[in-house]
Amino acid sequence: MDWPKERMLVQVLDDSDDVDVQLLIKEVQKWQHRGVHILCRHRLIRTGYKAGNLKSAMNCDYVKIYEFVAIFDADFQPAPDFLKRTVPHFKGNDDIALVQTRWAFVNKDGNLLTRLQNINLSFHFEVEQQVNGVFINFFGFNGTAGVWRIKALEECGGWLERTTVEDMDIAVRAHLSGWKFVYLNDVKCLCELPEPFEAYKKQQHRWHSGPMQLFRLCFFDILRSKMSNTQPCRKEMLSYVTKLALPSYLYLPHSAAHLDEEHLESWPVV
Repeated sequence: MDWPKERMLVQVLDDSDDVDVQLLIKEVQKWQHRGVHILCRHRLIRTGYKAGNLKSAMNCDYVKIYEFVAIFDADFQPAPDFLKRTVPHFKGNDDIALVQTRWAFVNKDGNLLTRLQNINLSFHFEVEQQVNGVFINFFGFNGTAGVWRIKALEECGGWLERTTVEDMDIAVRAHLSGWKFVYLNDVKCLCELPEPFEAYKKQQHRWHSGPMQLFRLCFFDILRSKMSNTQPCRKEMLSYVTKLALPSYLYLPHSAAHLDEEHLESWPVV
């Protein structure tokens, strides 16, 4: 990261019990010897999963001296200038809680399934996120590749373990508290798409069961919020939670549920 070392702390948050992961995490010691302020937090009890892990990390005393937190899932590869292209958007804008960047995929041409996912997610970022950010002032946090103002996280109640979509949860609560988001479509962060169909199904199950939990929890909070019924933001928030709470399919016929990766590879490109 192209950022002053004395003004940055890296936390590696590990919930796993995988031996290979533990070997990878030993890289932390090498970076420590090079003068990087980096440490690893390994939780033995996975209470709250990702939300619980983030909550635990943010509650450390040494975090209190920092103003912003950038979040990346393990498969994300931020560019060296990521912070220099995101953090400046907070300057002079005290009502900005989040700067979200776009995802780009290193394996988008891996097979038919990844190509279809790339189409779907490119539409989400280039159209949904960008248009909502510019005209409606509401869009969801994507859970990674974004920078949060720590004060905003604290005022919204922090990371809650009540759903499997902690990113949607904090986004809705932040907007209800009056905070604003900035979306940067020109800042891309590389990551990976699930290639096996089984991995994709697990991801989609989480992405759709979580919003249903959130829908039940925050529907009336949105209706009771101080925003008027005519404001597009309220309508978009209700649409956002409702749409993601409903089942959907990614350009795949129902018969695809029993196909393996070899069959998917033989399909024509859409």
